[in-house]
Amino acid sequence: MDKSKRPFRKSTRSFHRRLLIPIQSGDQIDYRNMSLISRFISEQGKIFSRRMNRLTLKQQRFITIAIKQARILSLVPFLNNEKQFERSNTITTIKQQ
Repeated sequence: MDKSKRPFRKSTRSFHRRLLIPIQSGDQIDYRNMSLISRFISEQGKIFSRRMNRLTLKQQRFITIAIKQARILSLVPFLNNEKQFERSNTITTIKQQ
């Protein structure tokens, strides 16, 4: 059937807007606010994506800048390799035995 002769069908998909709640109105996005910053960093020290954070573009930019400032001031580590460090220690301990 030609595209021009095809009857018009309405899409059956419905899109739901997700709620953008992770930052309350009283929260101040700042490099000193460690309780807020720690919610947006993974265990390895990586910044979560906007999709995972459920933030607006402007909020994500401010969070990223605050995290980078906190890293420079040594409030937050650049990388957290504790798991890899623990794993390498156990491997060397096993080899020594």
